[in-house]
Amino acid sequence: MNIEDLLRETLSDMAHEEQPPPPDRFVQVRRGRPRGRGLALVAAAAVTAMAVGSTLVSQGLSSSRDVAGQGPGTASVETGRGRITLTVREGLRLSQVLERLSAATGRPQAEFWRAAKDGGALGLPSYARGALEGFAFPGTYEVPSTSSPGEILAAMVTRFNRVAGDGDLVAGARRAGRTPLEILIIASIVQAESADKRDMPKIARVVHNRLDHTPGLRLQLDSTVLYGLGKYGAKASQEDLRSRSPYNTYARRGLPPGPICNPGADAIAAALKPAVGPWLHFVTTDPKRGVTKFAASEAEFLELTKEYRRNLGKAG
Repeated sequence: MNIEDLLRETLSDMAHEEQPPPPDRFVQVRRGRPRGRGLALVAAAAVTAMAVGSTLVSQGLSSSRDVAGQGPGTASVETGRGRITLTVREGLRLSQVLERLSAATGRPQAEFWRAAKDGGALGLPSYARGALEGFAFPGTYEVPSTSSPGEILAAMVTRFNRVAGDGDLVAGARRAGRTPLEILIIASIVQAESADKRDMPKIARVVHNRLDHTPGLRLQLDSTVLYGLGKYGAKASQEDLRSRSPYNTYARRGLPPGPICNPGADAIAAALKPAVGPWLHFVTTDPKRGVTKFAASEAEFLELTKEYRRNLGKAG
């Protein structure tokens, strides 16, 4: 699809759809902020979304280069005069996305952070509460080298809104008894905790089951604790677990206050439609092979923990 076709499609979506969507399906632009749709439209004209979802992103681009020595994530590839390709994989935190976009485009990180704070201009849905974390949709984008940070980020939000609309996120959240933001928070947890996308529906079920359990069970997820502390890794330390952060799901009940990364379509779909099962725990018993197993009882969970420790000893 070329730029003209994308612009024509975007204008058509705004003018009339074959079946009118519910009012909150796509972008809810704040009244008194007309520049929001303007920037989103500019982004649609300037940025061509080449592909989204886990398939292409996980494969990457054969000619992509690592950015700033930080591993696969965002790549910058010249695809023609004055154009570059940006690939953002699922599961990156917003800080990582902005850092990598800065490295790929040569624009200062400060410019991306300023643009990220203007949720109205980016076209964020109202339930985002003005925060971009979770809504910078992963995928591969072809952009003019002159694109501003705001245009690039607005294109990512536009893609999120389209995926959310196609996946019926708002109505699906209502059917699940959650808010759209809660579903996105769950999706971000699923994305962060999944070693294999095939496990996502089961991990989502564990999160839902623990939230719905009477009495409510704390989620007790290292990924949320580490996010709240600005740390990275697979396991939180004992000191980390004593954190007073609102993202400490060992100390606090319920979901953390916001997404902990930017999930892809698979994780969002899993959060909306989790697998059916009684599981209350999951353990990545073999981190090297990415094997995750599930338990419905504390006794089963302890057995999986022992298996994890055995495999960890073999790896050492």
